[in-house]
Amino acid sequence: MFDHKIDAADKGVMYRDLASALRGLVSGEPDPIANMANAAALIWETIPGLNWAGFYRNIGGELVLGPFQGRVACIRIKFGEGVCGTAAATQSVQRVDDVHAFPGHIACDSASNSELVVPIVRHGELIAVLDLDSPEHARFDAEDEAGCVAIGAILAEVL
Repeated sequence: MFDHKIDAADKGVMYRDLASALRGLVSGEPDPIANMANAAALIWETIPGLNWAGFYRNIGGELVLGPFQGRVACIRIKFGEGVCGTAAATQSVQRVDDVHAFPGHIACDSASNSELVVPIVRHGELIAVLDLDSPEHARFDAEDEAGCVAIGAILAEVL
């Protein structure tokens, strides 16, 4: 039985503990879908202020919905379209304070106002993107970005 109650009061400690718990969950598990599913659940339970946490997988040069927590989502996103597609095409983190001002934003959930998308890359190849949405404007800061980049690095080893 897993019980990963992580205190979110100190953001730095929260991300350190989240990374440690994630390493434990994915250690020795070769199935990428299982690892994404557990990662999405752990992130959802740990990071406050989210209304969506999950993955889009790179399947043949298109992002396809993977494991997530939250409301139903868009199933397919083309590279270069929306926040996730831009992260995929550029292989760079996208931290957006107001998604409604983002050119080409795809409104999968009208309640989302800010977004953080981290490309998960191994040996130069995009495997997936980690996508976090929040109903709060400017929810994500540099500390969230750094914490989620560290999570993405852990996942890049096991996906």
